[in-house]
Amino acid sequence: MREHEHEDVLRRVEHVFGVDLERASVVYGESGATEGFRTSSGTWMRIERRHRWRINSAIWVGLEAASTVQGVRKPEWFQGATWVDHARGLAWRADEVEFISAPVVGDPITAKTLPDEWWATLRQSLAALAEHPTERVGMTQAHLTKRIDEVFPGVDTIVDDWATAHADVHWGNLSTEGHLIDWEDWGTAPRGLDAATLWQSALPDPAVAARVQEEFAEDLQTRSGKLSQLLACANAIRVAARWGMPTPLSEPAKAASAELLKWLQG
Repeated sequence: MREHEHEDVLRRVEHVFGVDLERASVVYGESGATEGFRTSSGTWMRIERRHRWRINSAIWVGLEAASTVQGVRKPEWFQGATWVDHARGLAWRADEVEFISAPVVGDPITAKTLPDEWWATLRQSLAALAEHPTERVGMTQAHLTKRIDEVFPGVDTIVDDWATAHADVHWGNLSTEGHLIDWEDWGTAPRGLDAATLWQSALPDPAVAARVQEEFAEDLQTRSGKLSQLLACANAIRVAARWGMPTPLSEPAKAASAELLKWLQG
């Protein structure tokens, strides 16, 4: 999105939604497939592009589908539009959502400054989300088993407790006011997955990692929660192996995995 000219797409979005996009406010997604703008209506416009033959239907409508979830602090979804771009061989999607002025937490250093009320809000949001009925799938048993087995072969990975999850909870997807953002992947997953992914992103700071364990002990101390944490460790270790060097996550993940394996195999 950053490197390829698509002014015609932005003009189309402005025409369809009846807004002006503030070009200087643009924020690009990490994958390069999304961008967002403040609008003249005081909302936020998220624009995404996909190759026509690579659209994942669940991800494509994740933000819209999340508008049915109640009891969770998140940006409100207002409206969306999709169309095919034959000239580029792409499909585009634009979603107008509530503009959240609060910045994302971003890292464990900032997480240390969050008040108790912030943690209470997140607990309430994840608890409400866990009870939301859905046919969407956030993570399958097959995926969890495959990823864990790649690093820790021989572990019994059968999950005995499932719940609805955001499936991508980390400091970059949480605002300092407790909003959960980026709803592409949400769906059923092992109980404790959201807490485990947040714990993984806190591993470089033992104090913050311990806070996550304390706040979400009810989920993380279950068998499914332990498996979710082992999955998080396996993912961190796999990334370090692929890069050929330790990462801020991989070394604490190795230490934590030893205790998790002892619990799961005990």
